[in-house]
Amino acid sequence: MRSFSSWDSPIGRLYPVAEKGNLTVIHIGDEDFFNNEPNKDALQEEKNNPVLLACIKQLEEYFNKTRITFDLPLASAGTPFQQDVWKQLRTIPYGETRSYQEVAEGTGRPKAVRAVGQANKANKFPIIIPCHRVIGKNNTLTGYAGSRTNLKEILLMHEQSRMQ
Repeated sequence: MRSFSSWDSPIGRLYPVAEKGNLTVIHIGDEDFFNNEPNKDALQEEKNNPVLLACIKQLEEYFNKTRITFDLPLASAGTPFQQDVWKQLRTIPYGETRSYQEVAEGTGRPKAVRAVGQANKANKFPIIIPCHRVIGKNNTLTGYAGSRTNLKEILLMHEQSRMQ
């Protein structure tokens, strides 16, 4: 059974979803949740689910500036390349940014810059796997959670990130 909860964060309502003891996705906003959550009939709101409680607690700590890394069980399904990109994203320190080119180089595939962008777009764990810390080579903000660069900017400002 898939379970969800919701939390009103500084970037809008977040909907973490869990299944079989793992976090499976975090939706940003009502539209994302209602349009992209498959099989809503099998989804149940569960405010006391331990994984969802831990997720919300850690996100609250992040936004209160008492947490800079996350420790949550993730059901992270993706291609081997996507997994490599997400692993690279988790190495970007809080308050720092990397270019798509640098992430591509970190995967050992320096020409895969556009594919890094697509892997970021496929990331189901915004904030937890910090794709918001990836910026354009010329220090520009590019798509986040689809095309919502305003969220990326808010998160980078929250972390007081130094744009390279």
